[in-house]
Amino acid sequence: MNKVQVEILGLSSSPSAGGAYALLLREIYGKRRLPIIIGQFEAQAIALELEGISPPRPLTHDLLKTLVDNLGATVTEILIDELRDNTFYSKIYIDVSSLSNSIDARPSDAIALAVRTAAPIFVAESVMEVASFIPSENDKRDIFSQSVNEGVGKATEDETKSASLQDQLREAIQKEDYERAAKLRDEIDKISGSNN
Repeated sequence: MNKVQVEILGLSSSPSAGGAYALLLREIYGKRRLPIIIGQFEAQAIALELEGISPPRPLTHDLLKTLVDNLGATVTEILIDELRDNTFYSKIYIDVSSLSNSIDARPSDAIALAVRTAAPIFVAESVMEVASFIPSENDKRDIFSQSVNEGVGKATEDETKSASLQDQLREAIQKEDYERAAKLRDEIDKISGSNN
């Protein structure tokens, strides 16, 4: 399977997605972006780790890291390997006593564990082809221009809406609702045009 290494480009609230958050991944050796809508608790777990903030009590992902460490295991990589019915699927690859294994996980949980274990994050090329986008050349502002080492990127309302609309566009195309897809595309173009 061909896979593409990605990094976390940013994380922001998504007002149009009912309190969910937009996690934006960036292809390391390319221009493509992959937006994934995730829940509040997973977003908090990722953001706290990226910001270097330790909660007073371990979160679930901290517990998982401690468990992996105490078993003498290593998280070797995270792979977002499938997109089915507009839902992303991923696997956590671990090595335990020279035995390799993979565990099914939600991408948000897998990424929250990856940031704690410094494991690389990959996306299957087939998923990138279907779900990623290349930011407009006209958009002078990279919505998440900070590197992960500089902290979690902050996005404006328009930028967050654009990532959410990309997700909705993918869903409309998958459902072959081309009229809705055209409207969403026009709305994305309008937002991109206003950011010049």
